[in-house]
Amino acid sequence: MAVGSAISGRCLCGKVTFNARMAKSGAGVCHCGMCQRWAAGPFLGVECARGSLEVSGGNHLGDYKSSAWASRQFCTSCGSALFWRSRVGGIDVVSAGALDDKSALQLTHEIFIEAKPAYYEFAGTRKRMTGTEFLAAFVKQKFLS
Repeated sequence: MAVGSAISGRCLCGKVTFNARMAKSGAGVCHCGMCQRWAAGPFLGVECARGSLEVSGGNHLGDYKSSAWASRQFCTSCGSALFWRSRVGGIDVVSAGALDDKSALQLTHEIFIEAKPAYYEFAGTRKRMTGTEFLAAFVKQKFLS
């Protein structure tokens, strides 16, 4: 899928739906401990173009402030993990599993690679960053203080 492509999706029960545009051309994986607990494994997500995420059914959207710089949002009815959202900088990442059409997605990067448990491995070659490398890049973009 190309940068700017329209994406749509929903939670398992359909009470929360969304539309957005892709900020990057592929999906990423986060292996951090918080994502593993939240998504019951690695979190696979697609970054949205700034300001493009539109959500319907927000009254069914729970918000957990998981750190000083991010929130995780989920459907309060079915429990689907839906969005990772930065609290600064306007970054929205939608769960790749919640997308209506995943057919053209490609896995392009992995972060917090040092936290990946040994029991799974994604095939292929892609950019991989440690948590330290990812956070340094985030700070450099002035999304973290």
